[in-house]
Amino acid sequence: MKSFIIIGHKAATAPFSLNDLPGAAGRMDILCRCVNAALFLSHDLRRDVRVYLVLKGEPAPPKLICFDGSGVRYLNPDERSAASLIRKALEKNAQGFWTESTPGVSVRKGGLGDLLSELNRKITYLREDGGDVRGRSFEEPLFVLGDHLGVTDDEEKSIEKYENEVVSVGPLSLHADHCIVLLHNEMDRQENA
Repeated sequence: MKSFIIIGHKAATAPFSLNDLPGAAGRMDILCRCVNAALFLSHDLRRDVRVYLVLKGEPAPPKLICFDGSGVRYLNPDERSAASLIRKALEKNAQGFWTESTPGVSVRKGGLGDLLSELNRKITYLREDGGDVRGRSFEEPLFVLGDHLGVTDDEEKSIEKYENEVVSVGPLSLHADHCIVLLHNEMDRQENA
């Protein structure tokens, strides 16, 4: 299973309008693009992928949402479709355990530290100054990416508590969803070599 954690520093933690994903929803558009980049193939889904969203915006942070490629339904390759499933998850009464909102989509209370503790595995942290991702082998990878604001010092400290590796997909700063596509490409090449 390949896993991606995307941190949304301003992402809404209550139901939001689908008509203003970049604004009132706290840059939910970025998280939706990451969900799509992680899960979609041409005419299919990647069934061996989970995407975890860490929502840190108002009014009730933090919350976690999980998209499981093996079970997700009703997801189409557009931002609004992913946003609709996130909104439905936020309509649930989030507890300290995972609650399924729609097939393959679950929500719970908690932040990055809670999620990392639950997953408890080696982390591959994407940062511009990391080692080149090319040629590295990944076994059950857990990738952590920031949104347009990056990753805070406290979040980095949470990551450093676990076995981790810092990697980069290239010499330039890229959008998180583009990084996910490049990571998949690298893993696809290794798996099909």
